Amino acid sequence: RAIINEFAVELPDEAELQRAAIDGMIGALDDPYAVYVPAEDNEDFEKGLTGEYVGIGAEVITRDGFLEIVTPLDGSPAFRAGVMAGDRVLEIDGESTEGKSVDESIEILKGDPKTPVTLLIDRDGDEIEVEVIRDVIRTPSVRGFHRRDDDATWQYVIDRDRGIAYVRLNQFLPDSAAKFDAALDEAEAQLGGEIEGLIIDLRWNPGGLLDQAIEMADLFLEDGVIVSTKGRGGVDERIARAERNRGDRDCAIAILINGASASASEVLAGALTENDRAIAVGTRTFGKGSVQTVRSLAGAAAGSVIKLTEQRYYLPSGRSIQRQEDAANWGVDPTAGFFVGMTDKETSEMLAKRRQQEIIGADEDSTAVDWSSPDSIVEALKDPQLAAAVKALHVRVETGEWAAVSEDNAESDPAVVDELRGVRRMRERLLLQVARLERQADVLETALASGEEPVSRADVDLVPDDVDLTGGEMDLFNKSGDLVATLRITDANIERWLIDAGVERIDGGRGEAPPDQPGDQPAEDPAGE
Repeated sequence: RAIINEFAVELPDEAELQRAAIDGMIGALDDPYAVYVPAEDNEDFEKGLTGEYVGIGAEVITRDGFLEIVTPLDGSPAFRAGVMAGDRVLEIDGESTEGKSVDESIEILKGDPKTPVTLLIDRDGDEIEVEVIRDVIRTPSVRGFHRRDDDATWQYVIDRDRGIAYVRLNQFLPDSAAKFDAALDEAEAQLGGEIEGLIIDLRWNPGGLLDQAIEMADLFLEDGVIVSTKGRGGVDERIARAERNRGDRDCAIAILINGASASASEVLAGALTENDRAIAVGTRTFGKGSVQTVRSLAGAAAGSVIKLTEQRYYLPSGRSIQRQEDAANWGVDPTAGFFVGMTDKETSEMLAKRRQQEIIGADEDSTAVDWSSPDSIVEALKDPQLAAAVKALHVRVETGEWAAVSEDNAESDPAVVDELRGVRRMRERLLLQVARLERQADVLETALASGEEPVSRADVDLVPDDVDLTGGEMDLFNKSGDLVATLRITDANIERWLIDAGVERIDGGRGEAPPDQPGDQPAEDPAGE
């Protein structure tokens, strides 16, 4: 550094030199979870760790160029001020949201606690001003399956007759274990008795604080290992064990997991399944078996922090869940007989339906869903994994036994098979992209050889710009005119894919009106009306 400071032609920025040096050292660790957070970014970093921030408390998106409220958070300043789902925010303190990103609008909404912010809202065509008093917002990490229509409180009882409850964990924050325990108490209050069966939904839960997962597991375990951690070289082993508590719960448990369940989610799922306290339903988890520690820096870097992987954790069996590139096994697998996969399309439909259940003031009639019926859950909520968990708990509560809901092939691991399918799909996409690049290279090489300008993809027009083909059909014929296949169009960008595939438009082809005729235009009214 002394040589650079003395001889570099441009006077270096000391802060930039320091940041580059730290980033370089962290990059050399080959640790995807290690990160350097400079002092100016530390506030946002802490917000992510604690789930706390100052604002109005609403989930937002951008739609048609403006900020829109997805839903106010329960009990938030926005909720208390009367902000409603679907409200279009035109201005924030007189500043238009048009053209702004979600992050840009959020920056305007943020401020000090107890300070007002005025929203100009478009609600069903009427413009109204709403004053919201900012406050500390705590991100909700524990949810039920549906909000009540009258007071927006979460409902946890999914099957009253059999005493089955449902709790979803979005993240493991500092108060998640306490909130989880409170949700179980509320479920028993809604039931008017003890919980007989419990669904813990850990799908899309990226993890969080390890101690919270340990506390939750201990609610259901009288003894046994919950998780162990080991540092560099496998030393400094620490073992977390369950303690017998008066409040231990003995209900049957089905845990929902998928490929986005990670870290602390895997600890909770692994602890309960490997101690024979629960079954896991769904697909294999992500495979993040590492523990990060946040350490503050001193001196010139005061106020900055680094997050480092310092330990790996192991399930009660001693198995590491960390995913390695050359490994066939990682994470937590669904229990044998309870593997339930979902396609990308099914997942998209399910998330859209689930989102509707979270919105305060949603218009959709939730009473149309029989939450205790697996068939109704699949039909109305598009969630075969939840349906499988409900079905499994029906049998468990009624007979005391678990009955498989899927036919796993005894000769192959369904989780490995599912992962292999995903890898093959990705490989096909990559090969398709390589083929497109090869065709584009051929076009450019031909243009260079001939001296002509290459035809840009932007200049190719296969379909009129104002036509949306999504949901339509496409017939494929061979050169002899025989119909080979009929395909349903599911992507609005079909024209781009067709251009890349190397097709060209046939003027006057099937379905196209001859140049001198009006095609399908309606006949003129003889009366001129």
